Amino acid sequence: MARGSARKNVLLNPGAEQALYNMKYEIAQQIGLPVQPGSEDYWGNLTSRDCGAVGGEIVRRLVAQAQQQLAGGAQYQAQTTQQNKQQ
Repeated sequence: MARGSARKNVLLNPGAEQALYNMKYEIAQQIGLPVQPGSEDYWGNLTSRDCGAVGGEIVRRLVAQAQQQLAGGAQYQAQTTQQNKQQ
């Protein structure tokens, strides 16, 4: 057994799992895929391309959210720096 292979992934934010689950089905519905929440997560009747489209859109949205948060944080930091200079 390789060193470190016994480690388990630990969720940093357990609430995020449900949000990602909801996002997955929201995107699938927008794309027009015939899957429903609670369908035992069986997507075997879909093509790899369709499933990949859902995953790709999830990544796009998460990157956009992260960019917005970083931009907001940078804006906040710039405002704080400017306020400190004025004092």
